This record gives sequence, structure tokens and C-alpha cells, in this order.
Amino acid sequence: MSDVPENGPRALLARLLRQRAELGAPPLFLQGLARDEALRLVGRKAAAPRSAGASRPPDPSAVPSRPLGPPAPAPALASGAEIPVLPAEHDALKELVSGCLRCGLSRSRTQVVFNDGVPRARLMVVGEAPGKHEDETGLPFVGAAGKLLDLLLMTIDLSRRESVYICNVLKCRAPGNRNPLPDEIEACRPILERQIEIVAPEVILAVGSFAGQWLTETQKPLGKLRGAVYSYRGVPLVCTYHPAALLRNAGWTHATWDDLQLLRQVLDRGR
Repeated sequence: MSDVPENGPRALLARLLRQRAELGAPPLFLQGLARDEALRLVGRKAAAPRSAGASRPPDPSAVPSRPLGPPAPAPALASGAEIPVLPAEHDALKELVSGCLRCGLSRSRTQVVFNDGVPRARLMVVGEAPGKHEDETGLPFVGAAGKLLDLLLMTIDLSRRESVYICNVLKCRAPGNRNPLPDEIEACRPILERQIEIVAPEVILAVGSFAGQWLTETQKPLGKLRGAVYSYRGVPLVCTYHPAALLRNAGWTHATWDDLQLLRQVLDRGR
């Protein structure tokens, strides 16, 4: 019978070296030492008391696993929830709305389309709702209609990169680009109201019948809404045709030009 205890330093070292040899592991630095010196080091390590601040290695079975994946989404706005007052203003509101669940469009959208342009803008352009390209990119007014809008704004010395904020009444695309439903409009209403409050534009430009009727709170056709200056909660408001409509009907281009000249006059008066 061996006089080496089964759990003593020599037995532990011998077991370790034997296992490493069987597994084909590279040599340990201990294997380059004399037997007595190696045992002395192992014995010193085994006899050393655990310091008060030391901790055991974590037990893998006790650590909850977390699958890899995208970062957790922003806190969701539940259906019927109030839009809170956010001290960080625009960025905080955008982050909050990115997880909005206030209506059924949250189940069919690709992403929330919140805005483009600069948050502190002279002009706010408000459209109806995101289309297919907007839903894919997360930006309003992209594609052919967006390029035409940029050209129209250039004619009155404005741009989304410097002086314009662009958004829609609805923040999510409706399936098949159908007309918004009353509950969807109501769900987005406080979000747009807060956007206007935060941006505080000098003038609002409503493009298209839906945005014009929503902001003027009337059911007048766009042909009767355009050509005048309205007020939305104290902010001057001008209505005109949607750029997508101009792409289908070039005959409305001259009327749109007149509306933009009216808009420019309102901006110049405000200087």
C-alpha cells in the first residue's frame, strides 16, 4: 500500500500529469522542474489560505445562459399608453417610439419611420404615412417622391440637411399602402403633436390631402385647402400637393410652385 495520501499534493500532481499525457496536452512548466521542487510548489499552493477577498471560479452550471442576438429593443409604447414628457426631447422620443405597440401596424411594419432632417428646423414637412421604401430604410420621403420633394425645397432655398424636418402623420406603413384607419390615426396623434412641440418650426407644410385635412381639422379637398395660410396651434400652416401626386399629374406643378412661394413669404415675414 502506498504511503502517499490519495488527496495529497503528490497524488494530485501525479494525476494531473497523467491526464495531460493521456490527452496529448503540451507540457506544463512544472514538468521541467525536479520532482521534489514541483511537489514543494504544489504543496505550498494547497496549504495557502484563501484570502478574504478571493472568490471561487464561477460554476458554469450556475450562470444563466443568454443567447447571442441583437440588442434588446427600446421600451415599447403599449396600446393606449400616454406619451411621457421626455427631458432628452427629440432623441428620447425617437427611441421610445421605435418600439411602439400602440396599434396593429406594429405587427406588419418592418420598422418605425420617425423622421429625417434636422430636429431644430425652420420648416416641418408632414406627409401621410410611410411607403414601401420608407418602411425598408426607416426614413420618410425616399425614392422618386423624396427626390422631387428635395428639388422643390431647393427652389425656395431649403433642404432637409440644413433647415427642414420631415415626418408623417403615421409612423408605420399600412399593409398595401391602404388608407390609415381611425384607430391608427389616433394612436399616432400624440406622437406627431409632441414632434411639432419639440421641433417648434416656424412653418408647417402639409403635403397631400390626408395631412392637410388632419392638420386643419377639416374635410375640405386639397384643391380648396391650398392657397391659404392656416394655423396649427399657433404655427403657420400651408397645404400643397404630395410629390408622389405630382409625379402622376404634372399639371399640378404650377399650383405647387405657387404654394411654395406662399410658404417662402411666410418664412421671410418671420425673420
